[in-house]
Amino acid sequence: MVKISAWISAARPRTLPLSVAGILVGAATAAIENSYDNLIFWLAILTTLVLQILSNFANDYGDGVKGTDNHERLGPQRALQSGALTDKVLKKGIIITVFICLLSALALIYSAFGKEDFISSFFFFLLGVASIAAAIKYTVGNSAYGYRGLGDLFVFIFFGLVSVIGSNYLMTKSINFWLIFPATSIGLLSSAVLNLNNMRDENSDRNANKNTLVVILGKDKAKIYHFSLIIIAFLSLMIYAVFQFNSQLQFLCFIGFVPLFIHLRKVANYSKPQSLDPELKKVALSTFAIAILMLITQIFNF
Repeated sequence: MVKISAWISAARPRTLPLSVAGILVGAATAAIENSYDNLIFWLAILTTLVLQILSNFANDYGDGVKGTDNHERLGPQRALQSGALTDKVLKKGIIITVFICLLSALALIYSAFGKEDFISSFFFFLLGVASIAAAIKYTVGNSAYGYRGLGDLFVFIFFGLVSVIGSNYLMTKSINFWLIFPATSIGLLSSAVLNLNNMRDENSDRNANKNTLVVILGKDKAKIYHFSLIIIAFLSLMIYAVFQFNSQLQFLCFIGFVPLFIHLRKVANYSKPQSLDPELKKVALSTFAIAILMLITQIFNF
C-alpha cells in the first residue's frame, strides 16, 4: 500500500487536468467543424494522461538524481527526494510507462487513420516518439533542456500547438488556419503554469544550477513575462471566438479567465515564493475550465 501511494504521488494527479486541456480544445474545434469523433477523443485523452504521468516520473527521477530536489525546494516533496521510491525502481517505472504510452498512441493512430493513410500514421507515430522524448529529456540527462531555459518553449509546442492542432487533425483530417489561435492560448496558459512553478522554485533552482527562464530573467522580468502569457492567451482565444464561434453560448469559456486575471494581482504583489504554490492549482484548473467549457458549450450547440 505504501508503494502504491508513492506511485500515485509520483504521478502528481493535480497536473493531469491541465495536460488534457489541449485535447479538449482540439475536440471542441473539431466539433465546430462537425468532425468530432468520440473514440479518437478518449484515446487521445488516455495517451495524453499517460504521457503526462511519464513526464512526472521522469521529472521526479531527473531532478532527484541531480540533487535539484533538496531541502530548499518549496513544492511538495517528490518520491525520490523523500525516499519513497528508489532511483532504480523509478527508472523501471519510466520504462514501463513508455511502453504503455506507445501502445496507447498506436491505438489512437490506427483508430484515426486505419490502414489507408500510411503517411499520416507515420507522421503521428514520429510525433508520439518526439513527445515521449520531450517528456523524458526535460530533466533527465546531461543535456536536459529544462536546465537551459527551454522548458517554456517545449511546453508551448507540445501542450499547445501539438495537442490542439494534432487532436483536431486526428478527427478532421485537415488543418484549419484559425486553430493557431486557440492552440497559442492553451500553450501560453500551460507555459504560465510552468513559469509560476519556476518562480516559486527560483532560489533552489539557481543554487542547483537549473537555469530556468525565471533564473535567467530574474524575478521582476519573470513577472512581466507571466502577465504577457496570460494576456496574450486571452487575446488569442478571443480572436478565434469572434471569427469562429457560432453562438453566444460558446463565449462562456471566457469565464475561466476571471480567476486568471485575479491571480495576476497575487503575482504582482508576492514577496515570498512559497505564496505562489496555491496559485499553481488556480492557473491549471482555470485553463482546464476554459477548455472543458469550450467543448461542453459546443456539444450543447449542436
